[in-house]
Amino acid sequence: MFDPMKRTPLFEAHEELGARMVEFAGYSMPLHYQAGINQEHLTVRQGVGLFDVSHMGEVRVVGPAATRFLQYATLNDPGRLKPGRGQYSMLPNATGGLIDDLFVYREGEDDFLVVANASNTAAVVRHLQDLAAGYECHVIDESDTVALLALQGPGAPLLLGQLVDDDLGQVKRNATLDVILSGIPVRLSRTGYTGEDGFEIFLRPTDAVSVWNMLLAAGASPCGLGARDTLRLEAGFPLHGHELTERSNPLCTPFAWVVKDKEFFGREAMWDPGCATRLVGLRLTERGIPRQGYRLLDASGAPVGEVTSGALSPLTRDGIGFAWVSRELAEPGTELAVEIRGQAVAARVVQPPFHLT
Repeated sequence: MFDPMKRTPLFEAHEELGARMVEFAGYSMPLHYQAGINQEHLTVRQGVGLFDVSHMGEVRVVGPAATRFLQYATLNDPGRLKPGRGQYSMLPNATGGLIDDLFVYREGEDDFLVVANASNTAAVVRHLQDLAAGYECHVIDESDTVALLALQGPGAPLLLGQLVDDDLGQVKRNATLDVILSGIPVRLSRTGYTGEDGFEIFLRPTDAVSVWNMLLAAGASPCGLGARDTLRLEAGFPLHGHELTERSNPLCTPFAWVVKDKEFFGREAMWDPGCATRLVGLRLTERGIPRQGYRLLDASGAPVGEVTSGALSPLTRDGIGFAWVSRELAEPGTELAVEIRGQAVAARVVQPPFHLT
């Protein structure tokens, strides 16, 4: 039987703005609006863009053992968080890979909110609930009760600051703050997925349209999933299902800093992996665009790796990407090539982010 796509509370608002809607993680989501991906990308780099990310999953972990449980379940250490702070983390599986990468917010002494990728929400909830057996805590899927917007760009603090009475300059990176946004209660988190300053806005689904329209009227530009992907890639952020998968060991990536030296689920399979291959950044030195699945070649033309994500940077106009490559070729500055339609296109291993180098 046909399974209709889910819709966020802003579906009609996207259509009214002329968005090109696509299926993503079971949701009908805007790929881009009339300005197009490149212009939306540049708007976030130079001004302020607004994203609907209500498809993301929100999972509550609460109870006396919530901290101890999440210390075991995730790779970072939520025990280091004070209430009102958040951290980037990952959810390991039993074989040394990842179920998802996450953001974990501590909302109270024994109360955490875990934000998961939309495509992995069900798997995250199922894994956490199974793993929580024996711990004095509860894992609750709250995804349907939360809408989420992302206001990103250098102009975001000024724009948002005009709509709240609070001093947003006092909100540190990865901190949260409950505010009244022109009469509507929301929770702000100074996080994002673009490499720019900005805020994620947690709110009730019934308030999503009002806040969306309010932010657009204040000067934000609507942005879709296309720009979100090029922005995160340019900023050197991974995407689960591309850079991070059920088989990729995070200790072999630039994001190994997330993995804290403590007891955690799947540690034995992940620890001391040897890293025969490593995840690296690539910048093409000739014209071309690396795409997922394209082969990497060494100087002799032998295959030595594979691209996981790639794009033409709207900001620098270079072909950029991530790739897994043999360990001995993973040092920044190493000259390689990407096989594009049968041609070897010159590339160099670089250290992300791409928009600051």
